[in-house]
Amino acid sequence: GAPNVSTATAVREQHGHDESMHPCAPPDVVVWPQAVGQVQELAALCHHCRVPMVPFGTGTGLEGGVNAVQGGVCFDLSRMDAIAELSLEDFSVTV
Repeated sequence: GAPNVSTATAVREQHGHDESMHPCAPPDVVVWPQAVGQVQELAALCHHCRVPMVPFGTGTGLEGGVNAVQGGVCFDLSRMDAIAELSLEDFSVTV
């Protein structure tokens, strides 16, 4: 629904670049899945329709990996914040 999907220019531009020197290449749409099942459904739909998928975490990368050079759907994973597993032994967290 609307709170989890945006085609607004400002939102798309925010998700179309990181901290690299590469110019902004915004996706066609930004979505905020909140569960693994939603990611799976969105990925299956994109695959079926041959639409590029671009994962987005925080936008702090230095390689231009979030630039949607062929458009597509940006999966902003920032709302997937429920901790599923915490390992103190190897300092890792699964969300």
